Amino acid sequence: MDRVALVTGGGTGIGADVCRLLAARGYRVAVNGRRPGPITDVAAAVGGVAVAGDGGVPAEAERIVAETVAAFGGLDCLVLNAGIARSGTILEQTPESWRQVMHANVDAAFLTARAAMPHLIERRGTVVAVASKAGITAGSASSAYCTSKAAMIMLVKSIAIDFGPMGVRANAVCPAWIRTAMADGSMDELARDHGWTREEAYAYANRLVPQRRAGSVAEAAATVVWLASDEAGYVNGVALPVDGGAAVVDVGMAWEDA
Repeated sequence: MDRVALVTGGGTGIGADVCRLLAARGYRVAVNGRRPGPITDVAAAVGGVAVAGDGGVPAEAERIVAETVAAFGGLDCLVLNAGIARSGTILEQTPESWRQVMHANVDAAFLTARAAMPHLIERRGTVVAVASKAGITAGSASSAYCTSKAAMIMLVKSIAIDFGPMGVRANAVCPAWIRTAMADGSMDELARDHGWTREEAYAYANRLVPQRRAGSVAEAAATVVWLASDEAGYVNGVALPVDGGAAVVDVGMAWEDA
């Protein structure tokens, strides 16, 4: 029996690489996103199906899962990768921008996981959420994003506790800076503010990271797929940093190497 995966936000960045790697491991892959174009391209490349829709809408989340199960006969792996960012402190966020982030990052994860859970229980499947290091340690002017990613981490921990006895595992990957289009946009904004190039901005953003660089999409995707695999069969409820060692740095003692 073929294993089946549903990847939200699968049209670009980490999600697209997760789709490719899962397909290479023999999964049948449903690629979800709100924009039909990118997910159609990825689905064609991996021999999967594109399922357009907004998982933050209850009826849409149910349909996305139902179409995946109808196409492939079941569901073994749910990768919750869809997400957006809106910068700003709580004074700079508007209720509308805050709600946009929560809708895309938290509501969609909850509703899609809720719709998928009966199928995951049936196949003793896995959930992997792409959260962020920002869900563990706060970044400046990122109140909505950090809060949403912290909520994603607690969501998978709750799933792990509630559904672990039924054979379902749930974990979160917490990347730091990964070279995606969204990260490039943030670096370009930082570069404009300081008169730097994008590469200089990346170097500054990662100056305290022990590996002194941003991560690659391939590195983040490989961690997601490992957590979904049988090799991680006794890993449940974790928030795994993929950050080049940033989480272990004592920033109060790191100035000599900065």
